[in-house]
Amino acid sequence: MTSRDPATGLPTLDDDLFTEGEPEAEFNPGIASRLPRKNVAAAALIRDEQGRVLLLEATYKPTWVMPGGVVEADEDPRLGCGRELEEELGLRREPGRLLVVDWVPRHGVWGDQLQFVFDGGVLDEDGVAGLVLQESELRAARFVAPDEFGRVALTPSLTRRLERSVEAQEKGTTEYTTYGRLGR
Repeated sequence: MTSRDPATGLPTLDDDLFTEGEPEAEFNPGIASRLPRKNVAAAALIRDEQGRVLLLEATYKPTWVMPGGVVEADEDPRLGCGRELEEELGLRREPGRLLVVDWVPRHGVWGDQLQFVFDGGVLDEDGVAGLVLQESELRAARFVAPDEFGRVALTPSLTRRLERSVEAQEKGTTEYTTYGRLGR
C-alpha cells in the first residue's frame, strides 16, 4: 500500500525508497565505504521590502554569513534550509526555488562542499520585527544592499555567491557556480 504525504498527496520518500527495491549490491565489497563524501550546506537569500539582503553575524567565525547551515545526514537540502531558518531566526517558512548550487573546494581542514542557495522570499516590517536570533550562534542580523556587500566582513567566495544568487533571483534562473564563479 502506498503511503502518501498528507500535504501534497504524493507518495512519501519512504514509499519511494521501498518501491525502488533492494539497494544495488556491491560488486567489490567495501567500495561504498571508500567513496568520497561531500559536505552539504543550504542557505536562503532573504530580502526586505527595499531589496536588501539579510546577513547574519555568527559567533563562531569572523565573517558574516547567509541564513542557513549544514545539512544533516539523510536530510533534503531544502528541508535542511527550512530547519536552519527556524533554528537561527525563529522563521517558519518553506524555502522557495533553487537559485544557486555552488561547489566549494577543499580549503585547509575543511573538505569540499556543495552549497545550495534557495529563494527565501521577502520579509515585510512585521516579519523583520519577528526575527528571533539564536543567541548561541548569532550576534546580529542586518539587511545589506547588494551594492554594499563590499562594506561587510564577507569572504570573497560568499560575496560572489551572494551576487550570483541575487542575479539568479532577479533573472528567474538557477546557476551552477564554482566558488561563486560562473563558468569553468
